[in-house]
Amino acid sequence: MIGSILTGKKPLVSITSDTRVSAIAELLYTNRIGAVLVIEAGEIVGLVSERDICAGLHTHGVAILAARAVDIMTAAVVTAPPDLGVPAAMAIMTERRFRHLPVVESGRILGVVSIGDLVKVRLDEAEAEAEAMKAYISS
Repeated sequence: MIGSILTGKKPLVSITSDTRVSAIAELLYTNRIGAVLVIEAGEIVGLVSERDICAGLHTHGVAILAARAVDIMTAAVVTAPPDLGVPAAMAIMTERRFRHLPVVESGRILGVVSIGDLVKVRLDEAEAEAEAMKAYISS
């Protein structure tokens, strides 16, 4: 379940729709993250990722750094419940071609999982399974 991945993760980093892109880039860099949620009145209204900033740079040049989150954010944010399985979350992210999935339960934002988080879980599971097979075979 993806909700369990949130345990031990860094606190959620969020911004408002008025946050300047230059400040967002700084947040992404200093927190070593790839995206931030845009939250207004406790609701997710968007998400700004490194990809959104790169697209803005390509389209508008360095002037994008003075723009606001609302100008570049992805507004149709897909969320998932904490009891969604890792394979299902990976399938959604692969199909929709995004790398960050907010986890929401009963309107409460619990955090964000990245495709890297999900891949790590799957690799850990595969490694544990291989070790169990080795132990079974050698006993």
